Amino acid sequence: MGAGEWGMLFTLALLWGGSFFFIDVAVRNLPPLTLVLLRLSGAALTLNITVRLIGIPLPHSWRQWRPFFPLSLIMCVLPFSLISWGQIWISSGLASILNATTPLFTLVIAHFLTVDEKLSRPRVVAVVLGLSGIVVMIGTAALRNIGSEVLAQFAVLGAAMSYGFAGVTGRGVQSAGGLSHLANATMMVTCAALLVLPVALLVDQPWRLPLPGPAVWGSVLGLAVMSTALAYILYFRLLSTAGAVNLTLVTFLVPVTSIALGTLVLHERLYANHVFGMALIAAGLLAIDGRLVSWLRARAGSPQY
Repeated sequence: MGAGEWGMLFTLALLWGGSFFFIDVAVRNLPPLTLVLLRLSGAALTLNITVRLIGIPLPHSWRQWRPFFPLSLIMCVLPFSLISWGQIWISSGLASILNATTPLFTLVIAHFLTVDEKLSRPRVVAVVLGLSGIVVMIGTAALRNIGSEVLAQFAVLGAAMSYGFAGVTGRGVQSAGGLSHLANATMMVTCAALLVLPVALLVDQPWRLPLPGPAVWGSVLGLAVMSTALAYILYFRLLSTAGAVNLTLVTFLVPVTSIALGTLVLHERLYANHVFGMALIAAGLLAIDGRLVSWLRARAGSPQY
């Protein structure tokens, strides 16, 4: 990956890292499906207004829209719902650790479903280092409750697996359509909002819920505009150039951005395990990038004087 792609990857980690905080605030006052509906409908509205203002046409053919419905189901509706429900019972720290298994699922799925993203030693090493770094950085305290809320934990793991399938299949949907990254993001989020609408209305009956406060609406706005609309524009851009496996490494960076923001903005204390964990994650990212490995091999093979 080039410098521009790494920059977009870190930006995407920042946007998605904030989603765990926003969900934690909003899900205390809103049922999970209602939260997902508000998140997706707000993002769909934002993206549709944007493409209209910019002048990017969206296709009118059902043939071009059809592939985005199953993709939006596994990329948005299922994982958003599972994570939102899971965070009712488990902490955001544990949820982010479980969500960071996405590259593991993606490695296996991509190996069997693609021809250009097979399992390799650097990728396996990168995933192991990344997962180790997250556990070290967040701390073993977040793992103490593993097993106490098994269904919630399996829900987040199910979301990670769903993201893995979406990353692999989404690349084919995007390349087949020949549309811009903004159009792809708009179509996927719009389809997702349409899919979750009848389910949320039937299950939650949101018109019967009390009106949320400003903090909840602020969290919903952050989820819709930043963690969904803007994030998926970057997602489709990276998916076309970096590949599914490289892209899912963003889940390793999510806890890093969360802790970095807490230190820089909220003046929270930075502990030694944070630094060590970030170093492990950085090593994993360098392994997947490949350039450091190639440089070390070249150095090892060059004559020494």
